Amino acid sequence: MKKFLSLLMALAMTLSLAACGGSEDPAPEANTDTPAQTETDANAVPSGVEDGVLTIAMECAYAPYNWAQSDDSNGAVPISNVPGSYANGYDVMIAKKICEANGWELEVIQSDWDSLVPGVQTGTFDAVIAGQSMTAERAEQVDFAGPYFYATIVCVTKADSEFANAASIADLAGGSCTAQIATIWYDQCLPQIEGADVQTAAETAPAMLMALETDTVDFICTDMPTAQGAVAAYPDMKILDFSGTDGDFQFSEEVRAENVNIGVSLMKGNTALKESIDSVLSAMTVDDFNGMMEEAISIQPLSE
Repeated sequence: MKKFLSLLMALAMTLSLAACGGSEDPAPEANTDTPAQTETDANAVPSGVEDGVLTIAMECAYAPYNWAQSDDSNGAVPISNVPGSYANGYDVMIAKKICEANGWELEVIQSDWDSLVPGVQTGTFDAVIAGQSMTAERAEQVDFAGPYFYATIVCVTKADSEFANAASIADLAGGSCTAQIATIWYDQCLPQIEGADVQTAAETAPAMLMALETDTVDFICTDMPTAQGAVAAYPDMKILDFSGTDGDFQFSEEVRAENVNIGVSLMKGNTALKESIDSVLSAMTVDDFNGMMEEAISIQPLSE
């Protein structure tokens, strides 16, 4: 009987404890919603290199910054959207350094000049490495890494031209001229030459050079690397460098810096890619840049 009573009491206590446990409110489920984090993730700009490939765009027609060739000589890389063609030049050399340092593969896409910035904005490619100046206007549309080159603004004429001995922009008065479309050379430099006959802007750098070579214009305005590349390809051309003189083109120091510093354009807010690229470029010196540019000029095609 005692055993029976003991078992009965034990059963009663078990039921009582179970009832007490059941009367407690169930523990609230963990709140997995983290609005702030979700919003941050939604607003974050992908680096574009999550797949281990840096996709860049350039004209492939702007020597010595970039050009197209028919083989992979001198370290050229395939142009992904132009089968059988390869890209080379200073921009390609810089892109390869960036990729090697970060362990990425490099993909080059050929794109027209006017399509470069829109392509970055829409994510068609990760970056533009195409001899672009780091202008304030462009900086409103894209972010810039770099600079990866410091250029000066010059003019180019024929060696036998009446303007071949010009010592200042004032000496170019009366001459016909052009420059590449949507550049400081065309929009802000040529208008400073009083009496100059400014022709329609050239769509590309090769078109600009051809206008001079065929005597369609008397001189052109461009940056020093493009001019050096032009003289290498066309020995009958001559560089007119007025930098450091009173006869040079006049700009504020800020505007001049914007337009002689060449940068890598990226989608707005792509801080991860910008930091990765800057970590490479910031470790390079002006001498490094100039040395690579000299190499690019030495291997560029003689004609395009």
